[in-house]
Amino acid sequence: MTATISPSEDDLKSALLAIKTENPSLGVPKIHALLLAAHPEWTVSEKRTRKILQSEGLVQNANANAGSGAVPGQVFPSSRVIEGLDVAKWTTKVEVRYFGKAKGKGLVAKEKIAEGETIWKEDPFILAPEWNLYDLQMSSAACGHCSTPLTTSPLAVPCSASTSSTPCPVRFCNRLCLSRSGRTHPLLCASRNPASAPLLHLARRNEWMALHALAQCTARVLLTFEQDEKAFAEDWEVVRAWAQLGMEERAKGGWLGAEPDRALWKKAHKLYVQAFQEPATEPEKRRLAKLLKKPLPKEVSDTLFDYDAFLRGLGRMSLNLEAHGGLYVLHSHLNHSCTPNVSARHFDQRTALSRITLVARRDIAPGEELLITYVNPELPVEQRTRGLMEWGFGKCMCERCVKDERERKDAGGDVSKDEGANADLEAELKAGLGVM
Repeated sequence: MTATISPSEDDLKSALLAIKTENPSLGVPKIHALLLAAHPEWTVSEKRTRKILQSEGLVQNANANAGSGAVPGQVFPSSRVIEGLDVAKWTTKVEVRYFGKAKGKGLVAKEKIAEGETIWKEDPFILAPEWNLYDLQMSSAACGHCSTPLTTSPLAVPCSASTSSTPCPVRFCNRLCLSRSGRTHPLLCASRNPASAPLLHLARRNEWMALHALAQCTARVLLTFEQDEKAFAEDWEVVRAWAQLGMEERAKGGWLGAEPDRALWKKAHKLYVQAFQEPATEPEKRRLAKLLKKPLPKEVSDTLFDYDAFLRGLGRMSLNLEAHGGLYVLHSHLNHSCTPNVSARHFDQRTALSRITLVARRDIAPGEELLITYVNPELPVEQRTRGLMEWGFGKCMCERCVKDERERKDAGGDVSKDEGANADLEAELKAGLGVM
């Protein structure tokens, strides 16, 4: 049957964004072929496909990012808006906006927000805490769910699966944290799924935060699929919409800050598959089968366990991790500025190490974008630029960076003076955030 339908601009753009998000390294011809395979009833020329991808900043186009600090041919992280996201669960003060091209999505104020005002509070989608806290978790000294250090409180409870023959060292603040840990812990438990231990050991030994976060995120996706179809659909939409730039794309762009260790990537992938899909021994297979009884849809399985998808998953974790090791749904929408108007704080005493509070650093007008900083604002402009380039974000063209760069050049290349950055922001930042 001959295709005769010409899709609307919105329908075509939506379909192309979804395909490009899942296949960020493919060029226009292959993206076009995937589009026609997915929608055989459509008549779409490759020229039209290219035009839309260029308008969204998703192909190498020398003019697409003119004036943004991008270099010709640069590939930027891709992201998309989360379908059906209920922002009001967190706050009525902001809304999601898609800016298009290289910038992607962000948050803007719906009303005036005063300096010092709490904009929202948010618990993590998953928590892959800093290594000192992870070590406390593994030594029964911090909660395995929220990472709060444990005291001698009689409310603390051990992992319910731990036995003398198959011990799990993880303990929880109370039965509520134990219950909530069911979203991830069973697949990472030394007793219930010992096949995950080598993967977690590799992440800890290499201080590879992105790998640890990917293990936590995969555990949540798989267990939610087992337990609640609606919740899984929501979680899967969140994961697929996060900004991503695969490890190979970062390597090709020279943004890793070091030579790529592909042998380590392949080793990690092998352990990742063994942990969650195909354990190495029969006893481990039987234990995993008790946790995962439903077969995954092929699309989900391929998106998680294919090697290239695994590398994209690592990049996705790195790009979206908050300073202390959490992945947050609304927080992940925030874009960068070297003079941010928002800070992420850990104020709450009970869950201070996992719940974040977003606070206005100055008055924010309606329609103004909310911005945090991705790099240490105390650094001179060259080091801030280098830090952002390692993520593939391109050269920062905020007012401060333009001014600092001009002053640096006027001074003959001397390090410029940074103005307006508060020292307390430094504690919010974590060098590397999963960069190997």
